[in-house]
Amino acid sequence: MHQEACIHLNRTLELIKSHTVKAGVVINPATPVQTLGEVLDIVDYVLVMSVNPGFGGQKFIPGSLEKVRKLATMRNAKGLDYRIEIDGGVSLNNVAEIAKAGAEILVAGNAVSAKATSKTM
Repeated sequence: MHQEACIHLNRTLELIKSHTVKAGVVINPATPVQTLGEVLDIVDYVLVMSVNPGFGGQKFIPGSLEKVRKLATMRNAKGLDYRIEIDGGVSLNNVAEIAKAGAEILVAGNAVSAKATSKTM
């Protein structure tokens, strides 16, 4: 669930969880991590968008790394176990830095499809 698109984020996440499925929350590049403070104890995943959603091939927004670090720190401080995911601009050039910041799930759509396309031509 996108934090920015949901008026009642807590209620929506609780509803998802009531169906015995995992629930995750997404934040856009301009959204502060602190807006999730009241729901981190009920989510299974937090997805940090490292580009503005809408189309592939955008450049990675470096400030996203600090969001990942903050989420990892908050998780450790509160003894929580949500997984941190990042999506947008992930490539061979930044994957190590992203993982070091604390992201455990990395989405590399364009980097993977661009490599596959260039090798098949």
